[in-house]
Amino acid sequence: MLNTLRLRYFQGKQFIDEPEKAVLGEKFRGIPNLDNDKCDKCQKCVAVCPTKAIGTEPLDLDLGKCVFCGDCERSCSAGAIKFSNDHRLASTEKDHLTIRSGKTTGEYIHSAIEGKGSIHKIFGRSLKLRQVSAGGCNGCEMELNACSNANFDMGRYGIEFVASPRHADGIVITGPVNKNMAAALEDTIKSVPNPKLIILVGACAISGGVFQGSNKLNRTILERLDIDIYIPGCPVHPLTFIDGIRKYLDNK
Repeated sequence: MLNTLRLRYFQGKQFIDEPEKAVLGEKFRGIPNLDNDKCDKCQKCVAVCPTKAIGTEPLDLDLGKCVFCGDCERSCSAGAIKFSNDHRLASTEKDHLTIRSGKTTGEYIHSAIEGKGSIHKIFGRSLKLRQVSAGGCNGCEMELNACSNANFDMGRYGIEFVASPRHADGIVITGPVNKNMAAALEDTIKSVPNPKLIILVGACAISGGVFQGSNKLNRTILERLDIDIYIPGCPVHPLTFIDGIRKYLDNK
């Protein structure tokens, strides 16, 4: 017992005390800041973007398509595109994911999550999620797995992943939804009892990512669903996921 107490004393807290206030390293690419006045319409950013996430009339960037590679920022000699290190990217509206010139990081965060009155009452203290990888590369899946480790400790908020969809309150979908996974995904969604949350995680799930337009995808199931939360990233950072889910549950 003494050895255990001594170890805890020297190690200190291994978990991030307040995830919503955590500050990530400067190299992390989060919410971008756009300045249309600096944009000279050279189209270099459009040309290098692998997912066609950028528009220049006027300058905007779709976080649902963005893979946060940073090529647009590096190609823009005018400095019209600058990524911040703010990880709070989640939104309840797909259209809100499009960042436009002049929209500050604070404005995006403040208006991104719109709660529903009954959500906190139903899931506020306990939320069980079933994650489905619908053709993903395993990047987002690994980050979601990290949400439950000692550093992020998502379970302290009552949010946990479960093995069976019949034990779940919602579905977390990653990957672009290829043809081989479409039927399995639909069966899994049907197996989750109502009311249930539908959460899209990562560029692939939200828009198809680098695979958008491929004839190997079957995303028709997503078109029929009422999506509750969109969480951008490639891959999604654990703090981005935790922050988005918590805000949605607490926003009454």
